[in-house]
Amino acid sequence: MGRLFGTDGVRGLANRDLTAELALDLAVAAAHVLGDAGEFAGHRPVAVVGRDGRASGEFLSAAVVAGLASAGVDVLDAGVIPTPGVAYLTESLGVDLGVMLSASHNPMPDNGIKFFARGGVKLEDSVEDAIEAHMGESWERPTGAQVGRISPLEGATERYVDHLVATAPASLAGLKVVLDCANGAAYAAAPATLRRAGAEVVTIAAEPDGWNINAGCGSTHLEPLAAAVLEHGADVGIAHDGDADRCLAVDAAGQVIDGDQILAILALALHDRGELTGDTVVSTVMANLGFRIAMEREGVRIVETAVGDRYVLEAMKDGGYVLGGEQSGHVIMADHATTGDGLLTALHLLAQVAASGKPVAELAAVMQRLPQVLVNVRGVDKTRIDGSRELADAVAVAEAELGSTGRVLLRSSGTEPLVRVMVEAAAADQARAVADRLAEVVRTSLA
Repeated sequence: MGRLFGTDGVRGLANRDLTAELALDLAVAAAHVLGDAGEFAGHRPVAVVGRDGRASGEFLSAAVVAGLASAGVDVLDAGVIPTPGVAYLTESLGVDLGVMLSASHNPMPDNGIKFFARGGVKLEDSVEDAIEAHMGESWERPTGAQVGRISPLEGATERYVDHLVATAPASLAGLKVVLDCANGAAYAAAPATLRRAGAEVVTIAAEPDGWNINAGCGSTHLEPLAAAVLEHGADVGIAHDGDADRCLAVDAAGQVIDGDQILAILALALHDRGELTGDTVVSTVMANLGFRIAMEREGVRIVETAVGDRYVLEAMKDGGYVLGGEQSGHVIMADHATTGDGLLTALHLLAQVAASGKPVAELAAVMQRLPQVLVNVRGVDKTRIDGSRELADAVAVAEAELGSTGRVLLRSSGTEPLVRVMVEAAAADQARAVADRLAEVVRTSLA
């Protein structure tokens, strides 16, 4: 059996890959590792549990809560709340662990379990390995007054919104914003945050019913947001994913502002205020070459990591940096959050628009995106990506063709059963042709 944890928790098809039994076992193991570890041993541990609005989250969160309580952990149930809300509450309440039930941007049938350690931080690989090692082992079950108690965490969303609004560097008064909540966990918190910060907010995809999360909306489907921005004459549109740890945007003309551009805007805002530690921003290997060119021109150094916000965060911690993120819209602002937070990102992006008096399109123009094509290849054995000689040869040919004006990146997804083929080139048609050619080699060589 392969490693259970991926790049962002445990994820799979709910009730087939990710069952109630697995969720319960994971919760018990996590209780033993996170609740009893080190200096926290000997006291009664406490956990915060939240979920997005997926129908499967109802039974999976019940299984997680049952597992934790059976292992002697008191549980504070935050209900439907964004993932970064669980991280914030875990840190601010000083509890031992947090658990979020969500598959983020994945389709509704999927679900996932994400853990946070004390302080609201994501787990290191070694801690995840320890949790896996504890699964299925015999243990002494508490009885009587030693079993955990379960309580609703009253006002969980309001606590989180209060925290977000308190970080705003400027009022959003005068901005009209269309907000796409992906029918997900941010349906209440996101509009409340922006309205309290002063913006006029029009919401779309803010009516979760258990089945419609990420369905043709949110950060992976920006067309409805672009149309709504034009329809309402808004200054900007904001899109989150199902658990709201991502933020993407569209400008007043309906053009997409991706995570690289958002990161560039925030980096330069901090740089201009003298608040960008080490004049450094952390990004991943997927960042557009245009981002690298823009940061170099503006005197901002880039530290590059593997794909995944956990790796961005690790590099930020190692260097003491305050800002990092991904093209997908995961942005980490370490002065205000312990993990990627789409609501926080939106708030600070919009604050920069308001404070500068410039439209978001003008701010985003600091970087020129090079044509970049991403092809997701499904139905292949992604574990063989590093061992295929045929694929390595095809990549070498493509890199020689692109020369210094482009690049190729192939990687297996850490959250989905697919291989991602990314190609950048000076011209869009060349990027597309090379990406399609490599995708076909992936299909044939990894079948």
